[in-house]
Amino acid sequence: MYNRGVDKREIFQDRFDYLRFLKSLQEFNCVENIGSIYEQSFRKRSSLGCSAPKLVEIVAYCLNPNHYHLILKQVVEKGIEKFMHKVGSGYSKYFNNKHKRSGTLFQGKFQAINIDSNEYLLYLSAYVNNNKFIHGYQNEFNFSSLEEYIGKTDYKLCSKDIILKQFKNKKEYAQYLKVNAKHLKEKKELARYLME
Repeated sequence: MYNRGVDKREIFQDRFDYLRFLKSLQEFNCVENIGSIYEQSFRKRSSLGCSAPKLVEIVAYCLNPNHYHLILKQVVEKGIEKFMHKVGSGYSKYFNNKHKRSGTLFQGKFQAINIDSNEYLLYLSAYVNNNKFIHGYQNEFNFSSLEEYIGKTDYKLCSKDIILKQFKNKKEYAQYLKVNAKHLKEKKELARYLME
């Protein structure tokens, strides 16, 4: 899944925006309706996230200033559609309220690509986890599942086993990412050169 800001506008303007989107991914991944995250913040809860069945498994993610990428595995019927609607609506309301704007934030409905082979899944995991490098973003924010995959954070948003069980260890996967990210960046730069 991916989407970008309308007119290619930035959808994440500061660190808190990125964190709020990640919280949306966690909180809205719930079959039951939770209401708003803001309202949830006033309720006493012992843990974050939904205790009811989830809509999707988040395999990988990357948040860039004007777009995001998600690799999702549907858990319940129409889970992806329901999840993406909750996340898109909730984050748009938050963003518009915070930044004193109105109207559409995202460029239409999210875009989806069906992952029809394991090779394509691995390829996309490299693309998503290294998306900041591939696009050449130089900002200080790095909000992707990369650090989860290589063991540099304790944050546990992703279901990583679907990818990592295919490698001997995290180091081998990190090497796979490095080789493929370099190839993907060169391919992107060549395409841009040919279009000019």
